[in-house]
Amino acid sequence: MHHINNIDPNELFARGTSPHGRSTRAPAVGRNGMVASAHPYASQAGIDVLRRGGNAFDAAVAVACMLNVVEPYMSGIGGIGIAMIYTAKEERTRILNFSGHAPNAAKPNLYDKFNAETGPLAPLVPGNVSGWLTMHETYGSMPLSMVMKDGIRYADEGVVLSPFNADMIEENLVRIDRFESSQKSLVIERDGMGAGSVLRQPNLAKSLAAIAEGGKKEFYEGRLGDDIQSGIETAGGIISREELAAYKAYWQEPLSTIYRGYEIRVAPPNSSGFQILETLNILSNFDDLPYGSSDTLHRLVEAVYIAADDRAKYAGDPNHVNIPLDRLLSEEYAKDKATEIDMLHTSGPPAERWNRSRVDHPPKGVKAEYSTGLTTHFVTADKAGNVVTITQSLGSAFGSALVAGDTGIFMNNMCKWFDIDPNCGSPNLIGPGKQQDFCIAPAQIYADDPTRLDEKKIRLSISTPGSWGILHTTAQMMHNHIDADMNVQEAIEAPRFRHYDTGMLLLEDRFPEHMRLDLARKGHRVHVAPQWHNAVGGGQGIQFTKHGTMLGGADPRRDGVAIGF
Repeated sequence: MHHINNIDPNELFARGTSPHGRSTRAPAVGRNGMVASAHPYASQAGIDVLRRGGNAFDAAVAVACMLNVVEPYMSGIGGIGIAMIYTAKEERTRILNFSGHAPNAAKPNLYDKFNAETGPLAPLVPGNVSGWLTMHETYGSMPLSMVMKDGIRYADEGVVLSPFNADMIEENLVRIDRFESSQKSLVIERDGMGAGSVLRQPNLAKSLAAIAEGGKKEFYEGRLGDDIQSGIETAGGIISREELAAYKAYWQEPLSTIYRGYEIRVAPPNSSGFQILETLNILSNFDDLPYGSSDTLHRLVEAVYIAADDRAKYAGDPNHVNIPLDRLLSEEYAKDKATEIDMLHTSGPPAERWNRSRVDHPPKGVKAEYSTGLTTHFVTADKAGNVVTITQSLGSAFGSALVAGDTGIFMNNMCKWFDIDPNCGSPNLIGPGKQQDFCIAPAQIYADDPTRLDEKKIRLSISTPGSWGILHTTAQMMHNHIDADMNVQEAIEAPRFRHYDTGMLLLEDRFPEHMRLDLARKGHRVHVAPQWHNAVGGGQGIQFTKHGTMLGGADPRRDGVAIGF
């Protein structure tokens, strides 16, 4: 018999608010495999690969390929990303970095706030194909043609648009229509376009099929590479044929910290993931962070401000700048910073980046305070215990808005995420061949393995898209799981905040009014977002239980779906 709880309207994300505990939907459940991504077609593509005997690495390529087709504004083969993988056979966590780099001809004086965002100068050398296929070559078990076939078919035959899909495409038609090649690549009936409309991308289907047959070589060195580079060059771009051919994803070791006895692993620079670790290190100085308390929320926000300020001060291409990670991630530093938190007054939000003067302007038609990078995050896991955690991006919606020639491939606009003022002194200044301070930060949580001393067992894969908000959204979801004992779906759904360097602290409307007023009294410039707002990200995750089973979580703020079997 169910007992009806009296829900306190002044409680934050109260237990018993739905039949599923705290979340609007139950977590997905499974023993043999799990996929959580930002679109149902993509999650289904990954599950189909797992059911046919593929592993988590095969499934990840299937999901990545399908996401290119079903949300072409978020990510794709013209974009970049980072993967964190746990390989069960090696009992090892590895980072695969495919975050591209600035063209070798890139110099600050070439850029202004418009051409760094839209058009042929905006793309970095794209890394996604090298990333997906390096991972597949190293650990995959199925032929590439089988792994990519659903994505190719849906690109050719068409996908049915959700309301979110339709809104994103419609909002960006003005940018897309600036380039004939881009206009031609999206085949859609514009009159009356909306949920239920069909989007076809026949040119993209051909490019994906060429990659499925010819692999990395086709994209970087082959005929498709020729078409991509000449398409960019014809439009006025500066990526050379040689540097496209030479691009290779590379492996790294993760960074980690201990929070409440759990080991948190993130990607090292050029990923900005160290901001998450620094935030958690500061919070670990408070013995008790009761969920739903205004003091806890204030401490969380202040810890985020401190770590975000350090990231903006120091982060950039580690081959060009010295990022003092030993100091920033030390216990002593975290303790000092925790004691600096004033419980009566906010320190105020830092700049999100070193210098915005030549970059920051609101995209057309988007409220400046809610404008955000457009990125996607997904995770796959298989019965053997392999886990793949990937965040990948085009930068803004449809990236640079430029499709390279007749390839159907939207190129990223990640040059916008560099500073471009040559006199600003930024560690993240654009320059020839440089990697950027990349806000993408896949993350995993490990716990002690009770059956084996000194061994860690994966507990949770959880991350999100959302520009610089990624770095505090991820810390919030981890706090929800570890400090508030939420399952993965609850941890994703719980109300979130996001700060901007305009001085605004954006809180979803589900934070009770008394908490918002408490923050305002401490000097926070509180703005209220709708109850579910994608400015605070779109998290996906998989939780690994002590029963040897999996729970999948997906974010209702986008079209997220988790599927297990």
